[in-house]
Amino acid sequence: MTGWEMLAVFAAGTGAGAINTVVGSGTLLTFPVLLATGLPPVTATVSNALGLVPGSVSGAIGYRSELAGQRRRVLRLAVGAAAGSLVGATLLLVLPAAAFELIVPVLVGLALVLVVLQPRISARVRRRAAGQGERKDGPLLSAGITLASVYGGYFAAAQGIIYLSLMGSLLDEPLQRLNAVKNVLTAVVNGVAAVFFLFAAAFDWTAVALVAAGSALGGQLGARYGRRLSPRALRVFIVTVGLVAITQLVLR
Repeated sequence: MTGWEMLAVFAAGTGAGAINTVVGSGTLLTFPVLLATGLPPVTATVSNALGLVPGSVSGAIGYRSELAGQRRRVLRLAVGAAAGSLVGATLLLVLPAAAFELIVPVLVGLALVLVVLQPRISARVRRRAAGQGERKDGPLLSAGITLASVYGGYFAAAQGIIYLSLMGSLLDEPLQRLNAVKNVLTAVVNGVAAVFFLFAAAFDWTAVALVAAGSALGGQLGARYGRRLSPRALRVFIVTVGLVAITQLVLR
């Protein structure tokens, strides 16, 4: 990589770490930048997954106060998240690269739809949390988290939004407490996929190190300042970057 490319990857990693901590979809920043440096799509995905682990852990630590009283829930959901991540990471390497290049533009497009719909998802979460109905913290949520984690292990864009949508539909909890659980689950998914990729996949160490350093910083920034960002501006930026990613993938 050139010096400017390294700076761009670090900056993208910082932005992704902050965005993942606040809501999710940070991969839509790092993935196009890694493609632009010349990495093949699968290598870019693997390098991105490895690099985002410190950011996921950093974001989870930043939300530790909101995790109080949720230990049993987090442990139970984390088991399914780990299993799903391993399946998704395996699919990434077992399926041919040509299949990945066909599937990922669709996944990025779906992720962008989720980003656009995120305000409605958050509003539904708040309405649900304000209700007095029973908690449905049971098998349906566990199964949904496991399936969402298969997607996360394969391609992580917007997995956080999927988690929030699932938990917001089935749990009566404040949004920030759900976001704290989301950050832990994301850390589990990225961590399991990263360990698997270390032994089974090709990756670029320079890209991994730059994304890791940036995402660790971004995770702390997101936990501290992320709630102050303009949601509309953030969504417009993410969607723009995602469209660039789709264009790069289609034209490759």
